[in-house]
Amino acid sequence: MVSLHFNGAAQPGLHLRISAGSQRLVGGGLLCLFAWMAAPAWGQPDFERPPIDYLNAEVSDPVAELAKRIEAGEVALQSDPKFGYLPSVLDALEVPLSSQTLVFSKTSLQLHRISPRRPRALYFNDEVYVGYCQHGDVLEFASTDAKQGAIFYTLSQSIKKEPEFVRDRGGCLSCHASSRTQNVPGFLVRSVFADAAGRPKLGSGTFTTDHSSPFDERWGGWYVTGTHGSMRHMGNVICTDEAHELDRESGANQDELESYFRTESYLTPHSDIVALMVLEHQTQMHNAITAANFETRQALHQSYQMNELLEREPGFISESATRRIESSADRVLKYLLMCDEFQLTDSVAGTTAFAKEFASLGPRDSKQRSLRDFDLESRLFRYPCSYLIYSDSFAELPAEVRSRVLEKLRGILEGEDQSETYQHLTSTMRREILEILEATHSDFQ
Repeated sequence: MVSLHFNGAAQPGLHLRISAGSQRLVGGGLLCLFAWMAAPAWGQPDFERPPIDYLNAEVSDPVAELAKRIEAGEVALQSDPKFGYLPSVLDALEVPLSSQTLVFSKTSLQLHRISPRRPRALYFNDEVYVGYCQHGDVLEFASTDAKQGAIFYTLSQSIKKEPEFVRDRGGCLSCHASSRTQNVPGFLVRSVFADAAGRPKLGSGTFTTDHSSPFDERWGGWYVTGTHGSMRHMGNVICTDEAHELDRESGANQDELESYFRTESYLTPHSDIVALMVLEHQTQMHNAITAANFETRQALHQSYQMNELLEREPGFISESATRRIESSADRVLKYLLMCDEFQLTDSVAGTTAFAKEFASLGPRDSKQRSLRDFDLESRLFRYPCSYLIYSDSFAELPAEVRSRVLEKLRGILEGEDQSETYQHLTSTMRREILEILEATHSDFQ
């Protein structure tokens, strides 16, 4: 197990404090705000040193900004008798209720509160993720900072004191900065084989999930509402034998969860399949952007240091730094354009307004097309270019890598790049995506 100690100085202007205690953390089949079995820390990670300085640099992620608004008296969180601060904080962060997904594996901070009868609820928008357990001690947050990546917080559910967000000071990084998160402070969705108590059977293996994952490897340890035809997943069922077999058939095409647990104990009775699919794509897209950000800043920092030693021009960028930046740009493009996406063999439909609400956020071109429009027949999005191209994280990419991504993206969309990597994009898709971007994105105008 991993012990997490909140043992760092608070950011100026934030409701952050030092916690003298420690809490048990595990992870597994969820948006893994806290993960299972940390690797030993053999040395200080590069991102904890300049130029990133992850633990000390000021952040302006949505939770940090909310904390400042609370401190300034602009926002007051209200505690609900049943759900604590959850409804109020979701409203303050503009996180939709329709994004609720439910995970029943014991794979997070408050594992003693989680079971198939009492799943953990997760809510998200484009930039922030909120975790809730019935009768939990805290709400859990993973929030996206445009420059520093994933920032982790908790908020006590106690009404005996003023609400304050507590930032993790590095304990989460032993798991949330691994190959599963592209080696940066990031987000993680995992699928596990869970037993009747919700314990993950780690001997059976686990899956890191994104838009490329085979359908039959998704959502082990999760509840799933929605239809998906003949395709089968791991959700809604438990692992009952030593062979670690799952009855995928019994968990398929469920439009209600009342037979599994008391759904009235949650803000909604759903765990929408479309929300889950968006969550899987979004988490690793965020990680790819953060990885490119960190790699570029580090490459430039090291190149400039060498310039001093070798008495080169101060702004000279070395050949090795250029290669690192180029490689980072290529990785962003692969996620951005949904390369290697699993091809659906049947149509998918959710049970909530999530798909409609998500798509409504636009922006749209004169033909009313948006990168947030869904396909859900053969792929996730109708126009396979990630909506996170509009995000602050993408906008804040260092110019050296951002310009490369944009230049290469235009070349792909204009048909100049016909490499095998992007052959999933038909000429029609390329033209439509380019037209949407030219109408809605300042970098293409």
